[in-house]
Amino acid sequence: MGGVAGSARVRSCRGRGGGAVAAGWSRRGSRALSAQFRFPKSEGELPWHQGATEGAFKLGMELVNRQDPYLREVVRTAVCCRALTLLLQAVFNLLIPDHAADAFSPPRLPEPGMWDMLVERLLGGLARWDAEHFLFIAERGYLYEHNCAFFPLYPLSLHAVAEGTLWPLQPLLRLRSRLLLSAALLSAFFSVLAAAALYELGCGVLRCRRAAFLAALLFCISPASVFMAAAYSESMFACLAFCAMWRLEKGQSWLSALLFALASGVRANGLVNAGFLLYSCTKRLAFHFQVGSGPGRKLSPLWRQLLSVASSAVVTCAGICLPFVVFQYYAYVRFCGPGPELDVPKPLRQLALDKGYRLAATSGVKPTWCSQRFPVVYSYIQDVYWNVGFLRYFELRQVPNFLLALPVTLLGCWAAGTYVVANPRHCLTLGLERRKAEQEGKPRAGFCSPAVFVYVVHATALLLFGFFCMHVQVLTRFLASSSPILYWFSAHLLQEHELWLWTEGAAGQTVVSPPKGSALGASPGSCGPGAAANPLLRLLRSFPLLTPRSKCVLGYFLAYWLLGLALHCNFLPWT
Repeated sequence: MGGVAGSARVRSCRGRGGGAVAAGWSRRGSRALSAQFRFPKSEGELPWHQGATEGAFKLGMELVNRQDPYLREVVRTAVCCRALTLLLQAVFNLLIPDHAADAFSPPRLPEPGMWDMLVERLLGGLARWDAEHFLFIAERGYLYEHNCAFFPLYPLSLHAVAEGTLWPLQPLLRLRSRLLLSAALLSAFFSVLAAAALYELGCGVLRCRRAAFLAALLFCISPASVFMAAAYSESMFACLAFCAMWRLEKGQSWLSALLFALASGVRANGLVNAGFLLYSCTKRLAFHFQVGSGPGRKLSPLWRQLLSVASSAVVTCAGICLPFVVFQYYAYVRFCGPGPELDVPKPLRQLALDKGYRLAATSGVKPTWCSQRFPVVYSYIQDVYWNVGFLRYFELRQVPNFLLALPVTLLGCWAAGTYVVANPRHCLTLGLERRKAEQEGKPRAGFCSPAVFVYVVHATALLLFGFFCMHVQVLTRFLASSSPILYWFSAHLLQEHELWLWTEGAAGQTVVSPPKGSALGASPGSCGPGAAANPLLRLLRSFPLLTPRSKCVLGYFLAYWLLGLALHCNFLPWT
């Protein structure tokens, strides 16, 4: 078996993938953008509606209720991995002493009770590094200027769940503990939804159900798993971004734009997702002219086509940018404009004096960004507080952080190079040339399919920006939560070098024979006769027999999953 695995290559997928068309997203999800900057001053005040959370729950039920055994296995694996992640972080948090890191650590007000201390002991590993910012914002609002580097939709969701769903626990737990419990629940929920959405997206783009299945399973043990479980916005962003990409592939542009807009209210790099809609409009127009140029076909006036595409692109892109613009305006009003003096507890004021934090609505000299022509607090914070900029991180003392980001950098470059070599003409024409296979309805399947082009461009752009302009150690979670390429390409490598993965009885493993007519059989997009039960488990059980390349790929996922939990949960350098 080892010789076969080392030399054989998986046959190209030829079937067309994708699941059945599901019901639309609830319109209540759009409520997340309304009144999004009102935060409570006390625990009893609840100003925010739970539209985004309700919409996500409806989408989750839609995904889980799908009659697709692959999808059910993805959801089951994701739930098990999240539960194991929570268990491991508790164990590591108990066994390894916390490092005295120079991180944001506001005083706990009021003093914790017995049940609060229990929650902190069990889930405290989820509240490290940037998670402190999200929990603080959800509890106190944007009190300090540098809190504005963290976008509002995730902390708003935390507050909504803590004061809504977990309100019955108020006599036992203070708000901080309920927020931490909300973070554990929401992050697990969104990461499971993200895995399901990634599977559906892979079916539509890769047109190979088995490759999409394996990629979604790899997402369950993502190198950024600790951030998908902690009180970070990565899981929520991945869920919204993958769902938006999936809906765009199904031709639902306006729903996709809404989801992308919600994503830009979670993380700033959500603005880049506007490129997907722009490319979709451009590609649709280019294909329309190529199809319409045949004999006997009439084209509508050019100006009408261009006007339709331009107006659609402007409206959707404006919608995606709207949460970012509104949030910058909110920060300007809060920190630059006149306002009532806030009733800030004395320990929090003392923290601002000790650390040099700027409080909101304080009299005196206004920050320099307030007088700029376009006052953008986000770029100011990145520049002044964290020294983020082009080549600023290229210092000798940052070599360990570059080594930390080396695996994802190599995978990203390898993925881009593989795709360009396989599709040179397609890349030169930017994917705007309609091929004969596409005209016949039989496009190439797998990672090198034409539909993957825009995702490769997106991932490469994020990789280059992150490597040269950001703190490079965040590159792993930056790409793992924003692009499906990391998982698609890793699944492609594993399938390419482990032919036995989809054969019955290989490596001594039992394969469940699918019932007649089941989606696990030779269904559209399944890429061959029959399929294995859970390929991720088969890979783990047969790890010693894998090829060196497969061991490196799978070992990277597992090592970063476990190492990230051990280090991040104890304030060690894993951010």
